[in-house]
Amino acid sequence: MAEQNQQILLVSRPKGTPKMEDFSFENISMPEPKNGQVLLKTLYLSVDPYMRGRMSDAKSYVAPFELHKPLNGGIVAEVVESRSSELEEGDIVIGNLDWARYQVADDAALRKIDPSVAPISTNLGILGMPGLTAYFGLLDIGKPQPGETVVVSGAAGAVGSAVGQIAKIKGTRVVGIAGTDEKVNYLKNELGFDEVINYKTCGNIKEALEKACPDGIDVYFENVGGEISDAVFTMLNKYARIPLCGQISLYNEENPDKGPRIQGYILKSSAILQGFIVSNYAEHFAEGAQELGKWVQEGKLKYEENIVEGFDHTIDAFLGLFTGANLGKQLVKVADPSK
Repeated sequence: MAEQNQQILLVSRPKGTPKMEDFSFENISMPEPKNGQVLLKTLYLSVDPYMRGRMSDAKSYVAPFELHKPLNGGIVAEVVESRSSELEEGDIVIGNLDWARYQVADDAALRKIDPSVAPISTNLGILGMPGLTAYFGLLDIGKPQPGETVVVSGAAGAVGSAVGQIAKIKGTRVVGIAGTDEKVNYLKNELGFDEVINYKTCGNIKEALEKACPDGIDVYFENVGGEISDAVFTMLNKYARIPLCGQISLYNEENPDKGPRIQGYILKSSAILQGFIVSNYAEHFAEGAQELGKWVQEGKLKYEENIVEGFDHTIDAFLGLFTGANLGKQLVKVADPSK
């Protein structure tokens, strides 16, 4: 096989917002699979906000990336050589894999994808980790009821856009918060959100929320943190539920965040605030993926993919997450399937 192989290493732990110098592209030899393994060609590579946390060596729910080792995450790949009885050449698979053009993996670490169900890229987005995060976080923790008001921060991202649509399927009034007029128009006109606030141009976010949520807030799907969340907590209805999914506004802060104490608002509203990681629901992934797939096929659940072309643009795609460049799921297309 004459193709060039490369991998992407983390070479320094970022201070504040990651920079290109924190990463390195390394040319490597083409690996050979052993018994029970396959050689994979990366087709689509996922970049996600949670990866920023893994670049720090602080204790978290998942081990940090190691310095001078390849980064890893969700990847859709094609089997180009097999020494496995479970997978054969040409199969499309998904797994948590290294950021590399080619690599070997144990067959047990991979899940075969049926390309006829939906575009293979959706297994990294609406039918993958982001979609499942939205599904379980909203339905298991948020428990939206018809007629309630659901607020979603980071509403134009892969998770937030799915949350809002699922909330609409469940009969709620949905208010999204996003950062550009393009995203506002997309959420209202394409995805059917009832109201969308551009937090960068609205002026006073609390006043904008009060106007958009005249009956208060029953469910707040928290993706962002910071001043937006400070405003939301003042408007919680009795027995409100807050699925805590992410804090992207704080990921690049070098000093501990300081803000209003939220305990009083939680106490007065008898609200429930619960952090979660999608892997908590791993044993129910098949159920969630089946329901998400049904909604996609019925046209009830739409999705947007922001696809950057080329393995050499992977870091650009990752850094774009922190400037609000992406609408929907951010992916890198590395190669086309062979057939």
